[in-house]
Amino acid sequence: MADLDDLREGTNFAGPATTASGFHLKGLGGQDWGMRSRLSRIFDPADGKTVMLAFDHGYFQGPTSGLERLDRSIVPLIPQADALMLTRGALRTTIPAENGKGIVLRASGGPSVLKDLSDEEITVSIDDAVRLDAAALAVQVFIGGENETKSIKNMSTLVDQGQAAGIPVLAVTAVGKEMVRDARYFRLATRIPAELGASFVKTYYVEEGFESITSSCPVPIIIAGGKKVPEREALTVAYRAIQEGAAGVDMGRNVFQSEHPSAMLAAIRSVVHDSLKPDEAFELFEQLSH
Repeated sequence: MADLDDLREGTNFAGPATTASGFHLKGLGGQDWGMRSRLSRIFDPADGKTVMLAFDHGYFQGPTSGLERLDRSIVPLIPQADALMLTRGALRTTIPAENGKGIVLRASGGPSVLKDLSDEEITVSIDDAVRLDAAALAVQVFIGGENETKSIKNMSTLVDQGQAAGIPVLAVTAVGKEMVRDARYFRLATRIPAELGASFVKTYYVEEGFESITSSCPVPIIIAGGKKVPEREALTVAYRAIQEGAAGVDMGRNVFQSEHPSAMLAAIRSVVHDSLKPDEAFELFEQLSH
């Protein structure tokens, strides 16, 4: 085991990625064909970016605002997303099989908002993931949480099973209320899952040092939308994250809780795929809202 008496915080995070694999996602060019094929259903091969629509909140929150009726709120938005992050129950009951989007399947769960959320288990078998043609499996990782080791074990088990079946794993960093949301924490919370086999990582944007997070993680990072904020603010966060090395966004509440969800999703796409600046994207949002 490494000596823990002289832990030094890393400082050399600058410079572009140097690995040239011919594949459009960093760190993943050596994966099997099936893995790369599934990742290409999530990340657009033209630019290596993704706009994921997350609506898996019901697995621990129930019918939260905006997700009371998935058939009304989510199905009309599907054409504008690159990939969908959801539960297998929502997939089977509500999502048309001909939708053509990459399916990022929520594969962990257990506790509700009434319990300790970090006490999760794997809730989807690899056989069912294959049966559902999942493009990736998503699992929470609670770095620094009460059940940190358990969540890492959950992720590692899914990575083993996913490698055998050709299905990549998305590690979702879960931050407890008592934790400091800064670049130092997120470098730790994203690097650990990547080191242990996650193909891509979902985390939060921070204003100071976000580039050190994306550069020190050897696999793609996408950002979570987090709580609902004004549209211009959400578009600004998305723009900054992409400019500072993120490979996409996975937004939920800032889309389906917007007064104009379709317009908001289109504006987010313009930021991620067309490099529109926040003011330009917000202008597009306002145009499409009328």
